Amino acid sequence: MKKLEILQHYFGHQNFREQQEEVIDYILNGQDVLMILPTGGGKSLCYQLPSLLMSGVTVVVSPLLALMHDQVIALRENGISSAMLSSMQTIEETREIKKALYRNQIKLLYVAPERLMNDHFLTFLMDLNINFFVIDEAHCVSEWGHEFREHYRMLSQLKMSFPTTTVTAFTATATTIVREDIVSNLRLVNPKIVTGSLFRKNLTMTAQHRQSDGKVQLVNFLKEQKSLTGIVYAFSRKQTENVAKYLEKKGYRAKAFHAGLPNDIKKEVYHNFVADEIDIVVATIAFGMGIDKSNIRFVVHMNLPKTLENYYQEIGRAGRDGLDATTLLLFSSVDIVQQKSFIDDLPNSPYKTNAYEKINTIARFSDSESCRHQQIANYFNDSIKSCGDRCDNCINPDRNTIDITQDARKLLSAIYRTKQSFGMHYVVDVIRGSKEQRILTNGHDQLSVYGIGEHYSKPQWLSISDKLLELGAVSIGEYKVYYLTDRGVQILKGGEKVTIREERLTIKKAKEKKKVNYFDDYEVEIFDQLRELRKFIATENKVPPYVVFSDKTLKELSNIMPTDKAGMLDIHGIGEVKFERYGEAFIALIEEIKNSTPL
Repeated sequence: MKKLEILQHYFGHQNFREQQEEVIDYILNGQDVLMILPTGGGKSLCYQLPSLLMSGVTVVVSPLLALMHDQVIALRENGISSAMLSSMQTIEETREIKKALYRNQIKLLYVAPERLMNDHFLTFLMDLNINFFVIDEAHCVSEWGHEFREHYRMLSQLKMSFPTTTVTAFTATATTIVREDIVSNLRLVNPKIVTGSLFRKNLTMTAQHRQSDGKVQLVNFLKEQKSLTGIVYAFSRKQTENVAKYLEKKGYRAKAFHAGLPNDIKKEVYHNFVADEIDIVVATIAFGMGIDKSNIRFVVHMNLPKTLENYYQEIGRAGRDGLDATTLLLFSSVDIVQQKSFIDDLPNSPYKTNAYEKINTIARFSDSESCRHQQIANYFNDSIKSCGDRCDNCINPDRNTIDITQDARKLLSAIYRTKQSFGMHYVVDVIRGSKEQRILTNGHDQLSVYGIGEHYSKPQWLSISDKLLELGAVSIGEYKVYYLTDRGVQILKGGEKVTIREERLTIKKAKEKKKVNYFDDYEVEIFDQLRELRKFIATENKVPPYVVFSDKTLKELSNIMPTDKAGMLDIHGIGEVKFERYGEAFIALIEEIKNSTPL
């Protein structure tokens, strides 16, 4: 079979996406490859398809067992022989997989890096016909990346054991320094570096300054969503549980997921989420990386992520099927303080400096006024035009901003004149002319800045201080004392303009909105019936629903409603194998719907 025939037969796609065929050809020609492509861009097909054109087995290295498990199931559903080897399997199961590998009956083998680099396992692999190696989530190799994993460092020895075997690396996020690190650490030989556009045109990004704990804003966001399948990221285990309980009380099917839960509970939550038994998982960041669910419609961050790389990787879980998805980032200066507190105690090093800069970058991004997609592209050395209508800043470019340069200078001056020795609440009390005894005792009522800020309330001044913290103009030291940075000194001297969104100075308590009703048209009713059939089939076959057919496939089915094999095979995601397994059941339902619908 040829490439396009395999694409249609096994994967149900009519054409290759941008740059997929290019990478496939490099691999078939035996060249090392590094591919950077957004989540949902079709990276996995770039190594799965050429594996079917080669005579041996492709070894795929992946960091998480859950991710490997889901991918193996999806491949088998497409009629592709695949397996994973992990510590979770019995000795007998491992033995059977190894026998199948010796018989050349497996096309793709998934393993964790620590197993791959085990001496006994490497010796075992040397007796096999290896097509090539795949390093998935390759940014984990680099200590400059946002998810460095020590076991991935061991992969630097892979080329020494297999010097003539092709090694390929795939990631969704890699800055220039991370790319160089990946190539160096994996010892890739004259690799072809292929970078796809980082613009996720089906993803709408929004950000809001968090009010209180952000729960009301979260519920208001959920009420605006067409689908309730999503992930909510929280900073701590306690926060995941609090938010999940809050959502459950509001009537949402939500559960917490974090590393502190018993293994059986984690497995249950994970299974119920991928099986569409629950809609929302409130999780710490470890959860999202290990899930291969294509129909996630939204991702919410209740706090500022650690880095822009983390943010981009985490929102990448949404909209992997190509349908529209939305993200919401809730942020506050408190998040910056928390993030920096984890770095403060580290010894001085380039890594520490880099970590501080990454926090400053995500802080600036959160409260920026320019296109969010464009900012991300620029950060990863890509270039795109404005997204048009795929971020809040481009949807509403005329949101009022206020020039607060003079007020920012007043606040910076107050910090400086109080000897950079107090917390922000005290500094604001000084600038607002408070008669508090401590201020009088310290003689700060005699300062030139005393009482010059009475035109703003205390919450408004604290919003301005948050803005300065996000800009990196001030920083917080021991005992929560504020002090000026070099940028703060520059602003104080009149060297930079400072603006703020008008709504941040108009302090209004978030109120819960009414649910928006989107589900009133005919096609959605058909979609829901198709989804019910999908869920029944998935339960019968013990696979996740999205493995049967993706939401994108169901949407096309509900629009076109084919009633024969030819029509079904024209639908995205339906190939010969999927049709043979499930096609007749869906045709029968579509015919039933057509016959029961009055003309």
